[in-house]
Amino acid sequence: MDDIAAKSVLVTGSANGIGRASALAFARHGARVAVTDLDETGAAAVAAEIVRSGGKACAHRLDVTDAASTKAVFEAAARAHGPVAIVHANAGVSSMKAAVDLTETDWDFNFDVNAKGVFLTNTAAVRHFRTHGVKGTIVNTASLAAKRGAPFLAHYAASKFAVLGWTQSLALEVAGEGIRVNAVCPGFVATPMQDREVVWEAELTGLTPDAVRRSYVAMTPLGRLETPEDVADVVVFLASDGARFMTGQGVNVTGGVFMQ
Repeated sequence: MDDIAAKSVLVTGSANGIGRASALAFARHGARVAVTDLDETGAAAVAAEIVRSGGKACAHRLDVTDAASTKAVFEAAARAHGPVAIVHANAGVSSMKAAVDLTETDWDFNFDVNAKGVFLTNTAAVRHFRTHGVKGTIVNTASLAAKRGAPFLAHYAASKFAVLGWTQSLALEVAGEGIRVNAVCPGFVATPMQDREVVWEAELTGLTPDAVRRSYVAMTPLGRLETPEDVADVVVFLASDGARFMTGQGVNVTGGVFMQ
């Protein structure tokens, strides 16, 4: 993946979890990384970690639900590292509740970040690529829940199904410009988000959080929880020339939980 070196990369939701692992992975391959997150302090810490390791990084506060914020961060990243060529639209949220108990607020919270955030980040990216004459690459973070529904996650799953539909449609529209758009579909990833989810699921099912985690492992043929790095390495691959003939794909990274 030598083609990643020196490229300008922007990762959203990169203060922790998959986004953090993605930012670090791109930096290891020599990319110049814009670490962005609503948590500006967390983003700055990841950027500092990259710089301490000899890489190049900048940090920016980004609200992916706000078009002006998104456009401004692309411009800032370009000023720091040159025109952005790779975008990992990773920012996401979750909550858990029985479908019939969902409120409009629950629904909007998930869709605003998970679906609208990807929409705004991707459209800003394509406009940026066009302005700078870049044949860029976009990787969106979808989910195992983008391939099949799950109890207590109907609103989350719906928002992630939307990400896959968007990814496929945008990929068709921009393929003629040499712009590729793919998605990763992670499974049971050990992240701060999962730490919250196992507590919620335990409350909803009467299990303990440890029992919930054990159930995740039991459902995973490779026999362990997924790590953020497991996902990040696939993101980097999809952004590289190694995946030059892949677009519009929702790539499972689930340890075998889902195989279609």
